[in-house]
Amino acid sequence: MGNTISDAAIMSALGRQMTRAVAREAAAAGNLANLDTPGYQTREVSFDQQLQTQLAASAVTVTNSRHIPTAKTGSNAIPTTETEGLAAKRDGNNVQLDHELLKMTQAAADFSQAETVLANKFKQIRYAINEK
Repeated sequence: MGNTISDAAIMSALGRQMTRAVAREAAAAGNLANLDTPGYQTREVSFDQQLQTQLAASAVTVTNSRHIPTAKTGSNAIPTTETEGLAAKRDGNNVQLDHELLKMTQAAADFSQAETVLANKFKQIRYAINEK
């Protein structure tokens, strides 16, 4: 049995992983930027929102009336929601420095992993082109 996953599908999945990692890192950076803003509530990118954004941007179509339709949006931005369950300071701000730094580190690691796989994929392509 041959390879059932196309190169285009792999590249697309890696691109989506990198986009999600960037969105998570941007949300954490925004939280850190508002560390001392009174009343600011921590924001995060949730899996459900990421999934809905990816489905809306994909070529998924409803071919049967029993299928679940996807909502089409005009924006590629991944929306954020307020993080629940975090203790707030006296000024109402609930941003926690260590929590946000950990989220940024995890997002950077996810991006780096996808970048490494993508670089290796391009090395394979270069090797195939240059092989005689």
